[in-house]
Amino acid sequence: MKTSKQEQQMKLITKRIVLGSDIGIHGNLFGGTLMAWMDEAAAAFATEYCYTPNMVTLRVGEMMFKKPLKAGHHVRIYGMVQDLGNTSITLALEARKYSLYSAEETLVCHTNTTFVRIDDDGTPTAIGETVKKKYAEMKGLVAV
Repeated sequence: MKTSKQEQQMKLITKRIVLGSDIGIHGNLFGGTLMAWMDEAAAAFATEYCYTPNMVTLRVGEMMFKKPLKAGHHVRIYGMVQDLGNTSITLALEARKYSLYSAEETLVCHTNTTFVRIDDDGTPTAIGETVKKKYAEMKGLVAV
């Protein structure tokens, strides 16, 4: 099992099973499907972390597809807060293939995604002070 510091801080966001309908002509999961799963998981994480449903995807970084996924494979998507700005949050994301036989996880894709908090008109608006304090405590920037 991997045990890097980042992997220890990452939180499980969601689990998926690759279905036959998710497979392309080469017998692998469509890359766009995995991208959508990761964006959806990241949105759920960002909105929960920031205590608001008013978050939208601003940017998705380079996605690195390391290994293929086949029908029947179990996928776990992990995330962690990488940075918190005045109106935005950036997450590090990993998709990992999960083995039911050994509980081993293999990295299949990783990226960074930034979300911005918006108001009802779609204008960026400040993330709450409670969230900023939580982030500062997590990063060890203030005493708890």
